[in-house]
Amino acid sequence: MWNLSCYGFVVALAIAIGCSSVPVEAATAVATIKGTADSSLISGTATLTDTPDGLKVSVQVANVTPGTHGIHIHQFGACHDAGNGAGGHYNPDGVKHGYLPKDGFTSAHAGDLGNIEIAADGTGTLEAMVHGLTVTGGKYNVAGRSIILHEKPDDFGQPTGNAGGRIGCGIIVITSE
Repeated sequence: MWNLSCYGFVVALAIAIGCSSVPVEAATAVATIKGTADSSLISGTATLTDTPDGLKVSVQVANVTPGTHGIHIHQFGACHDAGNGAGGHYNPDGVKHGYLPKDGFTSAHAGDLGNIEIAADGTGTLEAMVHGLTVTGGKYNVAGRSIILHEKPDDFGQPTGNAGGRIGCGIIVITSE
């Protein structure tokens, strides 16, 4: 004869097995990037998707001055005051500036995505896989923060890479969970 604890175990096991076959959708967020100056034509989109390998970051921008530009995730989800409303780089651990995909969380801000190359026609694309960042959940989640495009390259110097002013900004908004 089964006792109540055995019955509970069987029910819990059946639920766990049944749920394990249900696909879990990855969270996705999008930031619509706009120029921070009223007269700016800068536009673009950053799509951030949770994957088993980390956060997939895909950025496309247009109408940007050709060359290399720093691109970072900043602390707050705000673009007012020429992008300064976004605050500083997202840095929950209070560590030095670096290049997160290479240096990891102990030697880079959680928002340090490095640089994006802009072609002669003013367009640029960045594709990155960042292990440890997530759209939602966990210590290093980015939903509700901002993506900032800077006027100059990130030279990885201290304290924030010397990338200059904020020329583009987009708030990271969850589109699916």
